[in-house]
This record gives sequence, C-alpha cells and structure tokens, in this order.
Amino acid sequence: MRRKPRIPPAPLPQRAGVDPVRVRLPQDGPWPTVRDHLVERLAAGPGVIDTMVREGRIVGADGTAVTRATPYAPGAYVWFHRDLPAEAPVPFAIDVVHRDEHIVVVDKPHFLATMPRGGHVTQTALARLREQLGIPALGVAHRLDRLTAGLLLCTVRPKERGAYQTLFSGRRVHKEYEAVAPYSPDVPLPRTVRSHIVKERGVIAAYEVAGAEPNSESHVELVERRGALGRYRLTPHTGRTHQLRVHMNALGLPILGDPLYPEVAAPAAPDDFRRPLQLLARVLAFTDPVTGVAHRFVSGRTLGAWSAYDDWASPATR
Repeated sequence: MRRKPRIPPAPLPQRAGVDPVRVRLPQDGPWPTVRDHLVERLAAGPGVIDTMVREGRIVGADGTAVTRATPYAPGAYVWFHRDLPAEAPVPFAIDVVHRDEHIVVVDKPHFLATMPRGGHVTQTALARLREQLGIPALGVAHRLDRLTAGLLLCTVRPKERGAYQTLFSGRRVHKEYEAVAPYSPDVPLPRTVRSHIVKERGVIAAYEVAGAEPNSESHVELVERRGALGRYRLTPHTGRTHQLRVHMNALGLPILGDPLYPEVAAPAAPDDFRRPLQLLARVLAFTDPVTGVAHRFVSGRTLGAWSAYDDWASPATR
C-alpha cells in the first residue's frame, strides 16, 4: 500500500486568520519551470503569476522564493497568499460559550460564514476566531450556513479534529434548532418529515425528489404560537444541505427571512444585514471523544422576529 506523501508545514504565516494556499506540483508534466506550471494551472489572468513571482510571494517548502528560473520539481509543494477580496465587515460579535485545551464552542451570529470560501474569507467565523483567540491551528468540526446563527464546534489541535468530525458524520451529536415561521392550524404537529433532498453543485437552492428513497429526516415541533407566527423546535436526524429550510418549506411553513425557500430572491447587498434568517442552532450535545466528558451547550441568542417582530421587519438598516 502506497503511503501518502508527507505534507511539509507551511513556510508562510497566516494572514488575517487565513492559511496560505498550498499547491502540489504533479508528478508528470511538460513544464520546464514552476512558473510555467502555475501560469497554466491557476489561470489567474495575464501577468498575475509573473507579478507574484517578481515580488517573491510564491515560496517553496524551505521558504525560498520561486523565481522565473526555478526548475519544475515533480511532487514538490509551493505556497502563496491570494489577494484577499474586499468584504463588508459583519458587525456582530462571536460569543465564546466554552473553551478548553481541546475544543472551543462559539455562538455564531447570522451573516457570518463558517470558514473561508468564495467571496467570504476574512469575514468568516474561523478566520476571525483564529485572530480573536490567538489559535492559528483552530479548525471547525462541522459547518453552519452563513445565514444560520448558533452553536459551532471548533477544534484546537489538528491531530484531534478527525475525532470530533466523526461525531457528526456518525450522527453522535444531538442538535436542536429553533425557527420562527408562519403558524398554520392545518399542519398537524409534532411530526417527522422524511424526503430525498438533492443539492446540485452550482445551484443555489436544494430540492426534493418525490418518490425517491428518503435521505433526510427532521422532527418538527411547535413550541409556542403568537398570532400568525409560531416558534418551532427542529431536530435534524441527518445533515443534508439546507435540510431544515427545505422541510419547513415543504410543510408550508417557510422560515422567516429565508431568501431561497419558497422562492429564490434577488441577491442582497453585501452590507445588508436586515431581516436575518430566523433559524438558530440552539442546542449541541455530545460525549467528547477525547476526554469522555458529556457536553451540552445552549445558545444564548434570540431570534429577532420572535422577540421584537417590528424591529426585525423594519426596512431600516441596522
């Protein structure tokens, strides 16, 4: 059995909590220099790679800058920092709920992505927490949608991350969500919703396939009614993308503030933080795979449409 090559440590430090990009050079190829390969592979635009090379921004495993003449070395690694995109600051704090030598549990606000991806890089929970807590090796054990608020489990030691991620893939974490959505007397609750959900790459909204074998399951309970609104407890038993949002919409109870279900709305401006999705990861409970301690964490956040509907629904930017 062939062993995977050992990946050397990054020779560049993080920048604003974001790791440098690592590129492994293929074992075979016609490129005479590292520069030639990167120009072809990264398609970064005319002159971009040459500028980065000239400025010494691409380095090898020993930290030595790649030059135009650096010969191609099959299987070698190079690192560099991409230019960070301009991002509107998310004006909400991340609250630390628990911290020990193994894990950090935080209460993520709405509008903050979990980890760097696409146009959200520094304005992500992971990048901000690395800077805020001074833990460059901090990682995440699972993800919350950018629009969903609530509890997020992070890991302190990279060698232990897999053990915590396995908790989620093995469905050994108890999760409860809270949502505000319309109330309907025609929807009998509590009930368990099962369906086959498909989320295609590059398609913003997921959808259900009628008659297909279910691959998702959520338990829905009405906790409290207030006029035309209900406050719901949602317990997912699987973890499909947008699962709770899809299931609530299928019941005819779309979650307030949802820009995708039942209809995809026009994209909001990057600095528009009005009417956040009324979905909150309220409870996270599990037995720690490293220490054996039984943990149960509860979010301290409230959903604005329930606590102060008029303020949440106001058109004024907050």
